Amino acid sequence: MEKVDVLIVGQGLAGSWLSWWLDRTGLSYRVMDDADPSSASRHAAGLINPVTGRRMVKTWMIDELMPFAWRAYQDMGGFLQTNLITETSVIDFFPNVQMLQAFQKRSAEEPSYLTYGQNATMYNTWFRYDLGWGVIHPCYLVQTEKLLFTWRSRLLDKGSLREEEFNMDKLVVREPVYQYEDLSARYIIFCDGKVSAGNKFFEKLPFALNKGEGLLVEIQEIPQTTIFKKGMSLIPWKDHVFWVGSSYQWEFSDDQPSENFLRSTENWMKNFLQVPYKIVDHFAAVRPATLERRPFVGFHPQYAGMGILNGLGTKGCSLAPYFAAQLAEIMAGRGVIDPLADIKRFRKILLK
Repeated sequence: MEKVDVLIVGQGLAGSWLSWWLDRTGLSYRVMDDADPSSASRHAAGLINPVTGRRMVKTWMIDELMPFAWRAYQDMGGFLQTNLITETSVIDFFPNVQMLQAFQKRSAEEPSYLTYGQNATMYNTWFRYDLGWGVIHPCYLVQTEKLLFTWRSRLLDKGSLREEEFNMDKLVVREPVYQYEDLSARYIIFCDGKVSAGNKFFEKLPFALNKGEGLLVEIQEIPQTTIFKKGMSLIPWKDHVFWVGSSYQWEFSDDQPSENFLRSTENWMKNFLQVPYKIVDHFAAVRPATLERRPFVGFHPQYAGMGILNGLGTKGCSLAPYFAAQLAEIMAGRGVIDPLADIKRFRKILLK
């Protein structure tokens, strides 16, 4: 029987960061992941944006999350000998008068992230727009695909990854031990995204799964040093390829790319772009969002060693390193979980 301190289910952003921090604490672990090609982490754009929504308000906890994320991705990138994060800006073209007015109002109130663009015609060689633009800065762009691939290779090299699908029927709970086939662990942490919404131990948490779709588009003439946004976003992905999206569908019948999204996004590009483009991929994924837009972090009130790091939604690149660190510290016998994220807030629901 192999014994470890922690069994991590899932190697998306949450599972990758949790295993990273466990390395730092010295706790032993195994990650179980079947490399699901439809997982949300594998299709993430990687953008950390300090403002959100139509009112351009600061993202929740962003003043703490951004500097923490910058240091964490720099440290992991240094360890893996690759660059995982860059600082960038979002050029936000106003799609309507209401968004223009919201940006002007917020830039006056919150100048640390927002600047109104003075040269209205600066980008009209590449784009069609009528109402000007503003700048959101600083933003960070995370190389999510590179992170997941390089960290997975590291896990395989050190024998810390089991490439298989987790089967709940094989989990035997004998507190304080959690046994899965030939593996015994003091803790089991579910970092498996949308799958946790059907987990019998955590399915009562208020998940709000939503489907997102995007395109990868080759555009030769637009520089890849900046993100461009007009309702939807053009985000640098690889050489001359941009990530284009994304959609939010709260009601959906499957997790597959749809013809409707493809048509509407092509129309958006034809109206916005003044340069040639070529669609090279169309993808879809289901995001593990939550009703209150706060992550699920912490341990089940009935099973002391059974935890979850999930519900990160579209903010996974900023939330995952921060809350994975808190969870690792708890298992190392120190630290606390932010009460706004701790699943203790759902104690009564989980005990029903």
